[in-house]
Amino acid sequence: MESQAIQTHVMVARMDELYEKAFPSMAHFVSKMHGSFEDAKDIFHDALVIYCQKTEDESFVLTASAEAYITGIAKHLWIKKFKHDKRTVSLDETEATIVIPEDYYPTVNTNRLLHFLEMAGQKCLDLLHAFYYEKLSVCEIKSMFGYKTEHSASVQKYKCIEKLRDTLQQKNLTHENFFE
Repeated sequence: MESQAIQTHVMVARMDELYEKAFPSMAHFVSKMHGSFEDAKDIFHDALVIYCQKTEDESFVLTASAEAYITGIAKHLWIKKFKHDKRTVSLDETEATIVIPEDYYPTVNTNRLLHFLEMAGQKCLDLLHAFYYEKLSVCEIKSMFGYKTEHSASVQKYKCIEKLRDTLQQKNLTHENFFE
């Protein structure tokens, strides 16, 4: 039991020594690669764990100093993390930098669009309005319009769209005809 306590004490002393010798250069490297002090500590601790696991393997042969080996592992771990983080970009951050001019989207001629929607009939107009503008689900539309099943509500929506499509084809109109 006493020899195990001595071994633990020696191991802790060795870890402290490795930390003092290898961590400063590792922290400097991580800092140059746009990492924080906390990042450097996390990566270095991971490298120490890997080093300890390797040294427990009897077939492991250390060909460099322990400090160089741990620093190499830590640099490899950081580069791997840095490359991964570089590939993943936060959409919120990216979206915040995008500025869309007010005149980017063409103005819809709502009177003309409404005219063609009314040609499909009031029931189709109400159904398409509920689905596309109010964003109601097919289940909600089924209840609102009194359809027996969701499938029948979906079929009716499809028929309304086809009715509009046919009308537009007969008039040789495309979506560009509805923008000012």
